[in-house]
Amino acid sequence: MSRLANANRLVVKIGSALLVDSEGNPARPWLAGFADDVAALRQAGKQVVIVSSGAIALGRRMLGLQRAATLAQKQAAAAAGQARLMSAYEEAFSTHSIPVAQALLTPDDTERRRRWLNARATLETLLELGAVPIVNENDTVATSEIRYGDNDRLAARAAQMISADALILLSDIDGLYGRDPRKDPSARFIAEVAQITPEIEAMAGNPGALGSGGMRTKIEAAKIATRAGCAVAITKGSEQNPLQRLASGARATWFLPIASPRAAYKAWIAGSLAPQGALVVDDGAATAVRAGKSLLAAGVIEVRGNFEKGDCIRVVSSTGVEVARGLARYDAVDAARIKGLKGAVIFETLGYDAGPALVHADDLAQV
Repeated sequence: MSRLANANRLVVKIGSALLVDSEGNPARPWLAGFADDVAALRQAGKQVVIVSSGAIALGRRMLGLQRAATLAQKQAAAAAGQARLMSAYEEAFSTHSIPVAQALLTPDDTERRRRWLNARATLETLLELGAVPIVNENDTVATSEIRYGDNDRLAARAAQMISADALILLSDIDGLYGRDPRKDPSARFIAEVAQITPEIEAMAGNPGALGSGGMRTKIEAAKIATRAGCAVAITKGSEQNPLQRLASGARATWFLPIASPRAAYKAWIAGSLAPQGALVVDDGAATAVRAGKSLLAAGVIEVRGNFEKGDCIRVVSSTGVEVARGLARYDAVDAARIKGLKGAVIFETLGYDAGPALVHADDLAQV
């Protein structure tokens, strides 16, 4: 409860099951109560960003689809439903004279540094202007290969992007249990997680368990957000006024932020969901990178992928172990030309010189 009280900037993720009723319409009574919660938080001086599902579910009904089976049908449903979703939010928040603003993101917006900065600036400006941003994945243009696929991780990336203090994942369950409580009523409830260990990850079960996003995606989201210094709560959202209930001590699992969090910049690199390539390095270079030093061209033995300068790439040892992630200072073509070379001959090889490091220490993050 104190973590919520002490948080000045929050991200709240809401799933479709909470926003859409059994008839396929917006769950207006629930939304009205949620808007009351957000208004109360804002009166207490807090800023709130909402990451919202629901567009596809609402769009299916509008288009007469029993279910959206193909990617094209899902995109069509998202296009139709997004307007209806925003209308429901506008109606709920208008009671409090709070403006809402739509922000549709794709993975590229949180994976590509330039687009990440642009998206962050937009969200920051909306908050400064007193609006509540409503973030969703841009399903209308995303492909099956390049999409989040769940809003838990999108919410974590949004929290990381705006340096949020807390991320609240409203779920169909009140937190993390040692085993599925629907199958084992005596399952142990986990109230606090100081570190996400393999044991904690094993408690998440199989993908798809405990909700549409699944507990596994919530654990993955918690890993991303806590690494950026953001506390994460998983709590039940189906009751009226879920944020007020959480503030009053409702059951939740809290994942604690890392005590000495990485700078947001390095957290963004370390949590990259879709690295564009990899550099395979020799043992000496792997040791240097683990020690916090730059990755020099001389230590690279193989270049994989088709990345551009500034893209996030993986640094992999000769045995296949991922050592770190970082931002490339050369594109893949030029990196392949100078791999294994000393810094003195880079200019002679390329005709320009961006330095001897393929990835600078400032742009490297351990994983």
